Amino acid sequence: MSDQVTSWLRTVVPGLWSALVAWLVSLGIPDAVTDMLNGLGSQVIVPVVLAAVYALLRKLEPSMPRWLTVVLLGSNRPPQYAPAGQP
Repeated sequence: MSDQVTSWLRTVVPGLWSALVAWLVSLGIPDAVTDMLNGLGSQVIVPVVLAAVYALLRKLEPSMPRWLTVVLLGSNRPPQYAPAGQP
């Protein structure tokens, strides 16, 4: 798999997991919280959950089994980038 596909997968797959988690969280948020945010509940929840889930996955990645890394991050190998100034 090319590094471009790997980097795309490792961006999109955690984003999809984060969207799922954010949706599940939004189902359980009391109306008082969303009223307090003046209707911005889902607009605030999604980026916050995305950041939290992605950071957690990156922190746990070294200790996760290979199969779980593929499921949660899309690939068990990070892409290799060329040093600056090289194509």
